[in-house]
Amino acid sequence: MTDQAQGRTADAVLRDDADKIEELVNKQRVSLCLSQCPAFEEVVDTQVFGYSKEVKLAVQLNLISEAHGHELVRDLEQRLNAIYADSFDKQKQK
Repeated sequence: MTDQAQGRTADAVLRDDADKIEELVNKQRVSLCLSQCPAFEEVVDTQVFGYSKEVKLAVQLNLISEAHGHELVRDLEQRLNAIYADSFDKQKQK
C-alpha cells in the first residue's frame, strides 16, 4: 500500500472513530443523563482523550500530518460541544 493510500485509510478510520464517539456521547445524553451529570462529562473527556492519542499515533507514523491531526481533534471537540450546548439549552428550557 502506498503512503498516500495509507494516509487516506488512516483518515477514514479516524473519521469513522470520531463519528462513533459522537454517536456514543449523543446516546449517553439522551438515555442516561443530562450534560450536568458527572458521568456524561467523564465519558466525553475519556473519549476525546483516547481519540487524541489515536490521532497522535497516526501523526507519529506519518499517516497524517500534524495539522490534519489537530483539525480532526478540533472537529470532534466542536461536534461534542454542540451536543453539550444542545443538552444544556434543552435543560434550561424545562
